[in-house]
Amino acid sequence: MTPMSGSVRRLAIDALVVDIADDPSELARLAADDAETTISAALSDRGQANVMLATGNSQLAFLSDLVRRAIDWSRVVVFHMDEYLGMASDHPASFGRYIRERVADVVHPKAAHYVDGVNPAGGDAECARYAALLAEHPADLCCLGVGENGHLAFNDPPVADFADPLDVKVVELDEACRLQQVGEGHFAGLADVPTHAVTVTIPALLRARRVLAIVPESRKATPVRRALEGPVAESCPATALRSCDHARLLLDRGSASLLAG
Repeated sequence: MTPMSGSVRRLAIDALVVDIADDPSELARLAADDAETTISAALSDRGQANVMLATGNSQLAFLSDLVRRAIDWSRVVVFHMDEYLGMASDHPASFGRYIRERVADVVHPKAAHYVDGVNPAGGDAECARYAALLAEHPADLCCLGVGENGHLAFNDPPVADFADPLDVKVVELDEACRLQQVGEGHFAGLADVPTHAVTVTIPALLRARRVLAIVPESRKATPVRRALEGPVAESCPATALRSCDHARLLLDRGSASLLAG
C-alpha cells in the first residue's frame, strides 16, 4: 500500500484502483467527491447525467453526503439496481422506496426510474421494461456496494455471470444474501425475506462510464479480501471489479482489515 493524500492509502489490484480511508465518514466524503465530479462532467459535456445508485445500510452515509452537494439535480436521471419480486413500492424494505425517500424526494431529479416488483405483466416483462430504460439512458455513474457474499446488486454467486447476455434478469436469492437482509434489520426473520428479485446484471452495472464501489464496515472484510486477493471468478462476483479500469473501490479500515499488508 502507498500513501495517497492525508490518511488515505491507495493500492492497485489488476485494473482496479482501491482507496482505504480511516473511517466511514471519510470514505463517504471521498465517494461523494468522486460522484459529484463525474456527474458535473456529464452535465457539462451532454447537459444530462444518468446515475445508478445502490441501496442498503452501507450506502447511507454516502447518499446523505451526496444529496447535499451543489449538483443541478434537475438535469440528473436516477436509477437503482434491484428490487424484490412481488414487493410493492410502499413496503418498508423496498429498494425503490429507499431511493425515493433518501434521494428523489430530497433533490427532485429530472426523473427517477424504479424497478417495479409487482409489474402485473410479470418479472420477465419488468426486466424488459427496465432494460429498455437503461438503454435509453446510458449510465455515466454507477455507485454500488459489495454484499457479504460478494454479490454486486443481487448477482449472488449461484447466478452471477460475468458475460451475462441480459441487462436485467430475475434471480433466486441465495441464503447468505437473504440472511444479510435480516441482519441489517429489514426483515424479522429469514422466512420473511423474498426468495426472488429483479436485478441489473454485472455487465450492465460495469458498463457505466464511472463505477464507484462504496464498501464500509468490518462485516464486509471477508468479501473484500476474497474480491481483492482471491481468483477472479463468479464464486465471488465482486472480483469482476478487478477487470474494470474505470472503477474505484472505496474502503475504510474495517472493511480493509483482512487485506494482506
